[in-house]
Amino acid sequence: MFPQRLDAPQAYDIAKAMMDGFNRHYRLFRTESARAKHRFETADWHGQQRAQRERIEFYDLRVKECTLRLEKEFRAGEQPMEVWHQVKLHYIGLLVNHHQPELAETFFNSVTTKILHRTHFHNDFIFVRPAVSTEYIENDEPAARPTYRSYYPSRDTMHETLTRIVDNFQLQREFEDLSRDTGFVLAAIQRRIGNVKLRANFQIQVLSSLFFRNKGAYVVGKVINGFNELPFALPILHNPQGKLVIDAALFGEDDLQMLFSFARAYFMVDMEIPSAYVQFLRSLMPRKPRAELYNALGLAKQGKTLFYRDFLYHLRHSSDKFRIAPGIKGMVMLVFDLPSFPFVFKIIKDYYPPQKDTTREQIKGKYLLVKQHDRVGRMADTLEYSEVAFPRERFDDELIAEIQKFAPSQLEISDRDGDGQQEVIIKHLYIERRMIPLNIYLQEAFDTGLQDTRAREQMERSVVEYGNAIKDLVAANIFPGDMLWKNFGITRNGKVVFYDYDEIEYLTDCNFRRVPAPRNEEDEMSGEIWYSVGPKDVFPETFGPFLLGNPAVRDVFMQHHGDLLDPAFWQAHKERIQAGHVHDVFPYDPERRFAHPPQAPATAAA
Repeated sequence: MFPQRLDAPQAYDIAKAMMDGFNRHYRLFRTESARAKHRFETADWHGQQRAQRERIEFYDLRVKECTLRLEKEFRAGEQPMEVWHQVKLHYIGLLVNHHQPELAETFFNSVTTKILHRTHFHNDFIFVRPAVSTEYIENDEPAARPTYRSYYPSRDTMHETLTRIVDNFQLQREFEDLSRDTGFVLAAIQRRIGNVKLRANFQIQVLSSLFFRNKGAYVVGKVINGFNELPFALPILHNPQGKLVIDAALFGEDDLQMLFSFARAYFMVDMEIPSAYVQFLRSLMPRKPRAELYNALGLAKQGKTLFYRDFLYHLRHSSDKFRIAPGIKGMVMLVFDLPSFPFVFKIIKDYYPPQKDTTREQIKGKYLLVKQHDRVGRMADTLEYSEVAFPRERFDDELIAEIQKFAPSQLEISDRDGDGQQEVIIKHLYIERRMIPLNIYLQEAFDTGLQDTRAREQMERSVVEYGNAIKDLVAANIFPGDMLWKNFGITRNGKVVFYDYDEIEYLTDCNFRRVPAPRNEEDEMSGEIWYSVGPKDVFPETFGPFLLGNPAVRDVFMQHHGDLLDPAFWQAHKERIQAGHVHDVFPYDPERRFAHPPQAPATAAA
């Protein structure tokens, strides 16, 4: 019910306390993001990784703080529903002229559902839809930094303008030769736009903050000429001598999609108005959902909010049914999907076969590890939800039976909100971008026949990419555990990405060993293991029989990635990581890199 009067004296105070909680959260979030510049300038790579991990926890800590304050000062959980209606209206009033209203709405939802102990169904008290527009928000204070800067070069001043664009970020570390590097960028731009006529509106727009991730800083912007827009990103790295270089020039939507991939760690960006950054980025990548852009900027809770709104909108405009996901069923996770929706839903089963010595809490810990770790473009990001309600009529009966059999503790079927409609309520689930399982993708090539040129190329490219994916994970201190083809998927861009995390381990926690020589003929003929195996022991030589049964696959794998079967490869990487080395893993193809005489920067791990 919409309140006729705002007459509850405590309603405004509760709303104001919630807004104070959000403002504190975003102030701390932004401060940590801004410190990324100093960490980049001082080459504090371990500090950068630590900050990226810790920043993910900020949101839940602030929600908890705010919830405790509201309970202590206002006994918020005991307030009648009429008061909570008024709290929401007061909060909407506080969002007017706010610079992060959409994030503040999500914060309100998080706190309210904690206090009222409701999540999926009590929509009167949360922001199911945004109440305040995020369009055209800008800080009008004279000293405020704009969302983006515009530059208006001519052909004659392009080089000078590119140099000024980089200089304006005021990086406190010397470039090896900025004029040379901006010359490389200019040549790359000229190759893209050629000798076309420069129109009256010819300009370069660049977001005012650098994007920091791992060991790189990225300039992000677009070249505008008439009706044409060319998105670009310029990665800035440290060379072996500790000086800065522009490493490459990335152009177009596909390059930017790779940079902002859901399989990569979140950026650190100092943004006062995140919605304006997202709007600018959407102009560069119109096919990228806003939810994924908020995720990429480190605002994962807002990403979850937008994803769920997109999902509800899709449900209203579709009629197909949720089903058991195609492919080999997992031992630990029950996976289902909606054919018309490009994501899969994963539930942790209640029990596992004996060879899977794990628990629900351990599996949740593995997924949290992936969330907090650098995913180097090779591990799919996951969205984690609790108490999610689906319309019962949209669930295939076979899927319901599957959940009742393998995860009954996670399932409730009821009319919880009393509207006469049965709902399927899943207690806890993960949602991931849907990919083609690698084993299915390879089988498609085999079914076509490797005598077909395209089928052979598909097979070869997949096997090479599979090995590259494992090597990128190794560089990021990750051992996948279960390396079977079915645990990897193919993305729209042909990248191989890992997505089964229940056996994942830090590489540095594993003990890579050679298989001991048999002691006698009886050992050699035995079908049993005759040597001791510790809980973290790994024997790379034994990977082959599980992965390389097909001779054509084996030939390609051994040609490109035979070192993965050698314990020395794994041990060498483990020792380098333990010695403090942080590998370079680039979100673009190595051939895109500029040649920097006399010595190139450190090469990528894969």
